[in-house]
Amino acid sequence: MLPLRRALSGAAGWVTGVRREQSETRDATPFASFDASFNLIKVNPIADWTLDRVEAYVAEHRVPVNALHAQGFPSIGCQPCTRAIEPGEPVRAGRWWWEDETRKECGLHNRPGFAR
Repeated sequence: MLPLRRALSGAAGWVTGVRREQSETRDATPFASFDASFNLIKVNPIADWTLDRVEAYVAEHRVPVNALHAQGFPSIGCQPCTRAIEPGEPVRAGRWWWEDETRKECGLHNRPGFAR
């Protein structure tokens, strides 16, 4: 069983941190949808938040932040699919950098059967 499938076993839904402004493939992200692959409701509560709003919330509420963010990794995935970004690059430029902009999803948020 895949780790995410195992983690979601018995759950009524799952919550993500996907935001519309992160990429053009996420610009229509709904606040909630049915994820047919897991047969669960998928909730994206900060879908309409900007990066500035996220950073303000993190600072105000002292949310722990992965140390890799300060090392040039503002978007973190698996090791082979993530690199540090250069100054001025978009936040998700370090994810699947060899793919075109319309294919920069790992599969958790953009699979057949996933209702966007």
